This record gives sequence, C-alpha cells and structure tokens, in this order.
Amino acid sequence: MNNKTVNFEIEKETKNSIRYKEVPDEGQPPIIGSLYVQKWFAGNSKNIQITIEKKD
Repeated sequence: MNNKTVNFEIEKETKNSIRYKEVPDEGQPPIIGSLYVQKWFAGNSKNIQITIEKKD
C-alpha cells in the first residue's frame, strides 16, 4: 500500500486559513490529525481529501 487517501472535515476558521480535522477510517488512528489550508485555496469547501504517496 503506497497510496492512502485521507478525508478531512472543517473544524475551525482562522484569519487567513481553515483548520480541517481528519476523519479516520473506522477503528484506525489518525494519520495526519489537523491540517491548515489557506482560505484563498480552500474557498467554501467543508470537506477535503488528500492523497499521500509513500516513496521508498
């Protein structure tokens, strides 16, 4: 498993960014936790997805 898609939902808005909290798969611990995304990019998105690729 070299790729993993992680889902996030909005947690809090700050002055210039939006903090998203990870929604882990059932029974699994969070991989990233919280993530800050700049407002100019996030826009009005309530949910985001990030794909992580492991390179060995």
